[in-house]
Amino acid sequence: MPDIKDVLDDVQREVKRVGDDYKALQTSMEKDLKEVRDLAEKAGKSAGDGTQLKADLDALTKGVEAKHEALEKKVQEILEKAAKEAAAIVEIEKKLNRPGGAGGADQGKLVLEATDFKRTVMSRRGELKLNTLLRPEDTNVDEYKAYQEAFKMSLRREIHTLSPEEQKAMMVGSDPDGGYLVPTATSSRIITKVYETSPIDELAYHETVTTDAIEIAIDTDEAGAGWVGETEARPETSTPQVGVQRIPVFEIYAKPKATQQLLEDAGIDIEAWLERKVAEKFARMRALAFISGNGIKKPRGILTYPAGSAGVRGTIAQVASGNATALTPDGLVQLTFALKDKYLANANWLMKRGTVASVMLFKDSQNQYIWRPGLEAGKPSMLLGYSIRRADDMPSVGAGALPVAFGDFRAGYTVVDRLGIRTLRDPYSSKPFVEFYSRQRVGGDVVDFEAFALQVVST
Repeated sequence: MPDIKDVLDDVQREVKRVGDDYKALQTSMEKDLKEVRDLAEKAGKSAGDGTQLKADLDALTKGVEAKHEALEKKVQEILEKAAKEAAAIVEIEKKLNRPGGAGGADQGKLVLEATDFKRTVMSRRGELKLNTLLRPEDTNVDEYKAYQEAFKMSLRREIHTLSPEEQKAMMVGSDPDGGYLVPTATSSRIITKVYETSPIDELAYHETVTTDAIEIAIDTDEAGAGWVGETEARPETSTPQVGVQRIPVFEIYAKPKATQQLLEDAGIDIEAWLERKVAEKFARMRALAFISGNGIKKPRGILTYPAGSAGVRGTIAQVASGNATALTPDGLVQLTFALKDKYLANANWLMKRGTVASVMLFKDSQNQYIWRPGLEAGKPSMLLGYSIRRADDMPSVGAGALPVAFGDFRAGYTVVDRLGIRTLRDPYSSKPFVEFYSRQRVGGDVVDFEAFALQVVST
C-alpha cells in the first residue's frame, strides 16, 4: 500500500501540471486571438467594412473566445476538485499522525475499525439511513480509543465505579437495548499461562493395547549350571522361571462446557481451544502420575517404590547425596556408578528446573564446572557426560527428598496406551450449554528396577 505522503505529493504534482498546462494554453490562445484581430484590421482596411471576409473573421474570433471561456471554466473546476481532494488527504494524514497515534498501517486500521464501530452504533440507535455516508475522515478516532480503554475497565469494575471521564467515554458505545457494544478490535490472540511438566512420556517405552491391561513377561532368573569331570554324573540343574507383570490402564476425563452462542460468536475457535486445553491438561496429569502416581486409579510413578539394591524387584536404588539438606558433586558422581554399564548408553538425568540451577554451579577438584551446556540448538546440556532433562514434577531439594533420578527410562518404565483422547460433543444434556466429554485411558509402571537410581538428600 503506497504511503499517504507519496499520494499527497502525486496529487500536488498533478495540480501543478494542470495549472502549468492551462497557463501555456492561455498564452497560446491569446497569441492566436491577437493574430486574428490584426488580420481582421488589415482586411478591413483593404476591403472595407461589411465585407464577407470581415464577417467570417468576426465569427472566428467569437468562436475562439467562447472556446477559451469554456476551457477556462473546465480547468477551474478541475483545480477546485483537486484542491478539495488534497485537503481531504491532508486531513486524514493529520489524523493518522496526530500526537499519541501509532501512525502507519496500524493507525489506518484503527481508523477503519472506528468507522465500522460508528456504523454499528448508528445502526443500533436507528440513525443509519440508506443515504448515510460514513467516511474515515469524518470519524473521531480519539473518541473510539477512549471508549476502548473505558470498555476494558468496565470488564473489571462496575460502571458506576469508573471515573467521570471513563463513564463519559462509555456513552459512545451504549446500546439502547441495554449494555454496551463490544469494540470492533477484539484480538484473536490468547495469552496463555505456561505450565511446566515432565518428559517421562517422551523417554519411556510405549505399548498400545486393545484390552484393559497388558501382561509383560519378567525374566529375572537364570539357568543352573556347574563344572563337571569327564566321568562324573550330571544331575539335573535348575530351570529359570519367568514371571509376569500386569500393568492396568486407567481413565482420565474432562467435561467442560460452553454456551451455544459463545461457540457461534466468539472471535476464536472455542471448540479447538477447549480441545487443546484438555489435551495439555491430560499430558500434564500423565506426566505427574509417571513420576509420583500411587497406582490407585492412576499409573504408578518412579518415586513411589521403597529403597533397595542388588536388583530386588519392587525396590529402586537410592544413593545418598552426602549432605543432609543439599546435593553435592560427589553425590552425583556416586549416582552414576549405581547403574550397570548396560544402562549408561541411554541414560539421562531427570531433575526440576530449580535443581538444575543449583547443579550448574558445581565444580570439580580442578575448579572446572561439571556442567556442560548444550552447544547445538535442540541438544540438551550435559552433566558428567549425560544429558539433563528438566522435569517440573520432580521434588525440590530438601532433607530426605528424592530430587534427582538418573538412568535409562526407556528400559525402566513402560507407558500403556489404550485409547487416544476421545471427545463427545453433547448439545442436548445441559441446554443452553454444549458439553465436551473427553476421556483417555492410560497406564504406566516401572518394569526394570535396575535401569535407574535416585538421589536421596541425606548423609
